[in-house]
Amino acid sequence: MIPTPHDAPHDLVGIGIGPFNLSLAALAHPLTALRTAFYDQRPHFSWHPGLLLDDATVQVPFLADLVTLVDPTSPWTFLNHLRARERLYPFYFAEHFHIRRTEYDAYCRWVADRLPALHFGHRVDTVRWNPRRALFEADLTPLDPDGRAGSPCRVSAHHLVLGIGTEPSVPEPLRPLADAPDVPVVHSDDYLTHRAALLAAGHVTVVGTGQSGAEVFLDLLRHRPVGRERLHWLGRTEAFAPMEYSKLGLEHFTPDHTRYFRALPEAVRDRLVPAQWQLHKGIDAATIAAIHDELYRRTLHGGWPDTVLTPAVRIRTAGRVAPAGIELHLEHTRQHTRTRLTTDAVVLATGHRGRPLDDLLAPLGPHLRRDRSGRPRVDEHHRLDLDPSVTGSVYVQNAELHTHGVGAPDLGLAAWRSAVILNHLTGERTYPLPERTAFTTFGLQPRTPQVPPARRAARLTPLADGT
Repeated sequence: MIPTPHDAPHDLVGIGIGPFNLSLAALAHPLTALRTAFYDQRPHFSWHPGLLLDDATVQVPFLADLVTLVDPTSPWTFLNHLRARERLYPFYFAEHFHIRRTEYDAYCRWVADRLPALHFGHRVDTVRWNPRRALFEADLTPLDPDGRAGSPCRVSAHHLVLGIGTEPSVPEPLRPLADAPDVPVVHSDDYLTHRAALLAAGHVTVVGTGQSGAEVFLDLLRHRPVGRERLHWLGRTEAFAPMEYSKLGLEHFTPDHTRYFRALPEAVRDRLVPAQWQLHKGIDAATIAAIHDELYRRTLHGGWPDTVLTPAVRIRTAGRVAPAGIELHLEHTRQHTRTRLTTDAVVLATGHRGRPLDDLLAPLGPHLRRDRSGRPRVDEHHRLDLDPSVTGSVYVQNAELHTHGVGAPDLGLAAWRSAVILNHLTGERTYPLPERTAFTTFGLQPRTPQVPPARRAARLTPLADGT
């Protein structure tokens, strides 16, 4: 029989410990009647380590931490992290509304190191619904710091929450090269790991015209000799476009817009998401300005930097050329002209895509209801739509872009979504949420005030002392 690390079933088991499930764990921590556990196969918390560049900032204000926008009195706020590190006064005088990415990572690690419900070094292999016990069961494999597997175990829970995050998106023509261990084609997620080799390469091409591409291009540019930069930067978007950051534009990242978006027909949602790319896939204005300033600085003594910046370009095919070069076959999407580019290294700043749920949830497949495109349906409580025979809930974090819109991956909605899940799970207004969050009225239907969810049969396990 597979051993279990705990005798009693949990009320909620979380799979994956990124910022979103970390937010949920932090807000669940004071709910002493709620028995929770969160698992992640990594040895410790880490947030995009390959992109923790010294000057890169988080694109949401520091108030969009794990908990503040729901509970500013929580012990897990960013400001309390600063207080614990005796850094409040330096932060106060620094006047940083947007903090560095390295600082956000340090804050999350501070929280993760102190929450007892978190269990790193545990790979979740599969989950199933046990109708006899009316419980979910998750099979786990403990991993030591070197990744060696230990004896498998099993945990059970009345409810699950999936926060398994995203994985690098690699364009199809470049996948064979990216998968080859000896070819210098790397995703931006691994940029810092390969940074020394990339700086030493004769010619480097950065693919992707979003924020990550801009940050990588700027870092390479700053560290290559004047007049011998030998850098290409290209991508499919029509321009090196700024991210929409006007105050009313930011209201697309509010619960008001999320509710409006979810009520739209599926076909309308599918058209709207790609049309809103500039809300979350553009480049922040400060990074664009820094790139232009650096390029301009390199013209002060005459001449132009050896750089080529070309938007509206797609890669048709790619391959190796002797002796160790990489050849990219390019096409301009508006001119319909074609050319070849030979380079020594490629950085793919081509974004991320949600990790597929199907492998993990394969035993639940027959119970999972899908939309016309085969994607899981997700309700207003961020639950997968399951057959009524499954009486437990499976909540998802950042797997609902198609149903909840551009706010799904946004850190600014992390605390709100966690509160929605906890309120639904407990059947109470554990965390009161505002009825209105935007000056913009999305749609013509009148606003309907939020009503506390009806008490549901989320069975909370009594603690050992009977509380």
